Amino acid sequence: MKSAVFYSSEDIRYEERNRPVIGDDEVLLKLRACGLCGTDIYKATHETVPPGTVLGHEIAGDIVETGKRVTNVQTGDRVYVAHHVPCFTCDFCQKGFYTMCPQFTATNVEPGGFSEYIRVPALHVKHTMGKLPKDVSYEQGAMVEPVACCLHGFERAPVHPGDSVLILGAGQIGCIQLQLAKYYLAGKVMITDVNENRLLQARSLGADIAFHPAAEPVENRVMKETDGKGADLVIISVGSSALLKEAFQAVARGGTILVFAHFPKGDVPIPAERFFNDEVKVVGAYSSHPYHYREALELLKAKVVNTEKMVTHRYPLSQLLQAIECARHPEGESVKIMMYPDE
Repeated sequence: MKSAVFYSSEDIRYEERNRPVIGDDEVLLKLRACGLCGTDIYKATHETVPPGTVLGHEIAGDIVETGKRVTNVQTGDRVYVAHHVPCFTCDFCQKGFYTMCPQFTATNVEPGGFSEYIRVPALHVKHTMGKLPKDVSYEQGAMVEPVACCLHGFERAPVHPGDSVLILGAGQIGCIQLQLAKYYLAGKVMITDVNENRLLQARSLGADIAFHPAAEPVENRVMKETDGKGADLVIISVGSSALLKEAFQAVARGGTILVFAHFPKGDVPIPAERFFNDEVKVVGAYSSHPYHYREALELLKAKVVNTEKMVTHRYPLSQLLQAIECARHPEGESVKIMMYPDE
């Protein structure tokens, strides 16, 4: 089989690999679509994974082989699958912090989503795999995991009807979050980005206000749009720790800042007095967990999250490097990129 294999930030090879062999409780999946995630781009760009790694985890495909003890799916089923599984029993899981579970990042599919065939281990078959209805496309199936990530974020920082929401970053995650915020009856959804094409896309997906932060200071614009109150919820969807300061400037008294992006290591000065004086909350949200996959699928099926509008580019696996270059272009037109087997 063929896989797109990472070796360095400028070296991703489309090469032959052995097709995985499955066990009695596992399945073999033929890839039909795999989303290019921001974490894939980050790992490839910053070389945070070892050479020889196959990235990709937003997966949809067809089951072509099942182990003899598998009963919940069968050959021919169209499915989605996610890449991490908690244990459901440790102290973290008991408290609902499934993504903090020690087992969570120890599980994965083999070799990764950017491959023609993928072995799905037993825990994933049981907990993170689901069938796609006939009226749900493979692209929608590949969006189940990122939508579930955003649902986990809103679980940590809920939107209440009438809330004002500010999203810093109109990339693929920011655009999912704005659609969900509207679904949760946010009163006004504002979004920023340095890419004008993404701002146009955000407007088409329902953003009430979409603006470039260089055109007007974010704090000024948010205060103008909220009658001086500030945003009830500020979501940081870009991996820049400098945005934490911007978030504090824009958040309302009693508001919440949701950190939904990977920050580089290092300290960031923040106005600590706001915790006491204004009861501002800062929470983080990492990845997704199995309790949100069914909900994500239903939201995609109902087009609450509009995959057709979000997917702007499609590439074969052999052009993964070109897809990553397209995604990280500062003035590019990409929002969501989907990868497909070359056939």
